[in-house]
Amino acid sequence: MVNASSQGRIVSLNVGVVEEIEWKDRVFRTAIRKRPVEGRRHVGPLGVQGDAQGNRRVHGGVDKALYGYAAEHHDFWEEVFGRPVVPGDFGENLTLAGLVEDDVRIGDRFRVGVVLLEVSEPRQPCSTFAAVHRRSDLPRIFADAGWPGIYFRVLEDGEVGPGDAVERVHRDPAGWTVRRVFDLVMGKAPLPEDLGELLALPTLAESTRAALVRRAESTTEEGGSTSA
Repeated sequence: MVNASSQGRIVSLNVGVVEEIEWKDRVFRTAIRKRPVEGRRHVGPLGVQGDAQGNRRVHGGVDKALYGYAAEHHDFWEEVFGRPVVPGDFGENLTLAGLVEDDVRIGDRFRVGVVLLEVSEPRQPCSTFAAVHRRSDLPRIFADAGWPGIYFRVLEDGEVGPGDAVERVHRDPAGWTVRRVFDLVMGKAPLPEDLGELLALPTLAESTRAALVRRAESTTEEGGSTSA
């Protein structure tokens, strides 16, 4: 196992309940408003004890059991929001320190006590994020910033809590960082010649694999090239 530049920690553990948010003539049924909890909670293959998802078609499930967001990005977002950032503002279960998207790779594994997490995919910006913060420009800012946060599978369950160390115990040799995969999904970078290697990566979540396939097909139909 590789353990290089691996140490992080949980700043806050956050959960949410399903609510309805009205915005721009739409009603969003969502649990995106996560808030910190004290003490320790059990995490398993479907997420944190006491947490909810409003739309299980696009949130939750094995590949999206836990969503983590780096506290290192808070300064940027405080400039955007014009106010202090609160843990859970991005709908994250884990507010993290020391784990950022241009270092963490798809397939990396992290140990938090007895819990074993595996990185599955970046998050994609959505209209619910805009609705909860009342900002229609947030999905674009989120995409441009390139800090999508990290989705994890839970391979071995147990309890976690604020202050827990997060140790990388496996660094995926394929080298596809969360940041790079996000940029490919969002069309911010040309599709590489070795895209097939990424698509074949067994640890890549199916939703991201499908998004990349759609982009590749669209590029082909437009007569473009899938090479960098």
